[in-house]
Amino acid sequence: MFELLSQFVRFFGVGVVSAIGHYGLLITLVQGFGVDSVGASAAGALLGAVINYTLNYHFTFRSNKRHRESAAKFAVVATIGLLLNTLLMWLGVDVLHIHYLLAQVLTTLLLLLWSFSANRWWTFRSHAKPE
Repeated sequence: MFELLSQFVRFFGVGVVSAIGHYGLLITLVQGFGVDSVGASAAGALLGAVINYTLNYHFTFRSNKRHRESAAKFAVVATIGLLLNTLLMWLGVDVLHIHYLLAQVLTTLLLLLWSFSANRWWTFRSHAKPE
């Protein structure tokens, strides 16, 4: 149980760093360049995914899997996450008319649970380095 909580705390910290990249690009594209918020969110999610993989591989899950295997699995999880992110942002912004930043916060919270579960129990499941 302690290991699960410890991993979740590290995952959350990595998520904060990834979210800074995601939100930073989202806000820059929307406010600075007039890009549609749904597309800008997708671009931010891609940046966040790169940050997320790198830090989760080395720090959160301390994986010793080959990158070919873990990166491929992570790409599947990230792609599903990107599709869910885009769908939830579209629902929030275009259907429910929620401000794009509030919609992104709500979307991020929902996807946190999906991403942690999928990455812990599938992407980085075996061959973890002992703490």
